[in-house]
Amino acid sequence: MRFVVPGLFLFVALPVLAADPTEDDYYPITTLPIPKGLVLEVGGLCLMPDGKLAVSTRRGDIYLVDNPKADDLSQIHFTKFAGGLHEVLGLAYRDGWLYATQRGELSRLKDSDGDGRADIVETVCDDWEISGDYHEYAFGSDFDKEGNIWVVLCLTGSFTSNCKFRGWCLRITKDGKAIPTCSGIRSPGGIGMNHLGDVFYTDNQGPWNGTCALKWLKPGSFQGHPAGNKWYSQAPNMKQPETPNSNSRIMTEADRIPELMPPAVMFPYDKMGKSASGIACDTTGGKFGVFKNQLFVGDQSHSTVMRVFLEKIKDRYQGACFMFRQGFASGTLPLLMTPDGYLFAGGTNRGWGSRGNKPFALERVKWTGKVPFEVLEMRAKPDGFELVFTKPVATATASDPKSYLLKTYTYIYRSQYGSPEVDHTNPNITKITVSQDQRTVRLYIDKLQRGHVHELHLNGVRSQKENLPLLHRIAYYTLNYIPEE
Repeated sequence: MRFVVPGLFLFVALPVLAADPTEDDYYPITTLPIPKGLVLEVGGLCLMPDGKLAVSTRRGDIYLVDNPKADDLSQIHFTKFAGGLHEVLGLAYRDGWLYATQRGELSRLKDSDGDGRADIVETVCDDWEISGDYHEYAFGSDFDKEGNIWVVLCLTGSFTSNCKFRGWCLRITKDGKAIPTCSGIRSPGGIGMNHLGDVFYTDNQGPWNGTCALKWLKPGSFQGHPAGNKWYSQAPNMKQPETPNSNSRIMTEADRIPELMPPAVMFPYDKMGKSASGIACDTTGGKFGVFKNQLFVGDQSHSTVMRVFLEKIKDRYQGACFMFRQGFASGTLPLLMTPDGYLFAGGTNRGWGSRGNKPFALERVKWTGKVPFEVLEMRAKPDGFELVFTKPVATATASDPKSYLLKTYTYIYRSQYGSPEVDHTNPNITKITVSQDQRTVRLYIDKLQRGHVHELHLNGVRSQKENLPLLHRIAYYTLNYIPEE
């Protein structure tokens, strides 16, 4: 600013206000260099015992990446391990074998002569069928505690498939036996486990799915889409559920159909993405920050990673989702969290498109050591919610009802494609308490809505010490069940 005095020019420097921190300050993204001419289109990721990163592609190749965590990116090298496979959307390693979930089978590969390329390929299980339809994706997990790989099978594009076990989850045992585990799957985008070993998958908006969601694959459960129920004749270990009523609500039908597993978390459409994808769990013991045992879920369309906090109410998972990291170079598909705190993300935009405009990418995220000001946990209470923050809050802001905005809505559970938000309500916050350590805030709500997403804006809440706003200021809690105490 300049003040003009006759015969004198005086310049006064005003203080420069520091900008609020961004995601880059806490979790920067590093893009790994992909050799020219290599079309990666990442479908699966697996960390090998020697520290190499196995990367599979939608085009049927598998590459081994040397030094994937190197700060000097020139030390990162790609070697082709295998080719000629069919859209590999899952990798897992065990006892010298790399297991690959292909569209039509679970295979295992080995380099027996040490030349860096697979020379043995064996079929482990092919107890499901394919027709050649573009939509018949198959996503495979890592090994569970019993040594099984879980495979979720997308329905055929017409949703009237006559291909065996389309729309199902199968567990593949050590000896290659397929165990029918869950029905009702529509279009998975990823599969993974929490810290307890429970298996989840992401399903995407479409028929019988009002929006994208994270769902718990509890053995014996029905995940909501009835088109695959014709295969119960091939699953003597399971009870066929009743067919749901179209144009209903998910919790209305869940109350009527015991096998129906409501989504643990619904991702509000376009607000949190359009194509939910890979799943990773932070079991690093603090090496990735303060989000211990929480899930990270990709979104292919928005090129993002979301964060999910889960709790169990009445023996069912439910919880809240938050934005975690935006700005990936391509459409985020598989995620992999390594024990030392690196989150790897593979990207592809073929067929779907994505905000990240690169056709494919391989990236990693590493915590800088700085703790962001975030809602760490959001728990349901009989009369509201309990929020735990990563840092102490400024009591004056956290106790002010004007700092919050709460609304709720749900989706129509129907055979048509997707659903708008419906049944909107605007509950009131009637009381707020802040704990002595200023880390926990209790919101008392006059009317919770069972079966609704509770969208909570926290624009006015600031941190106690640094007077910072929340890095991400919206939480979405899927309230399927209201706790009794």
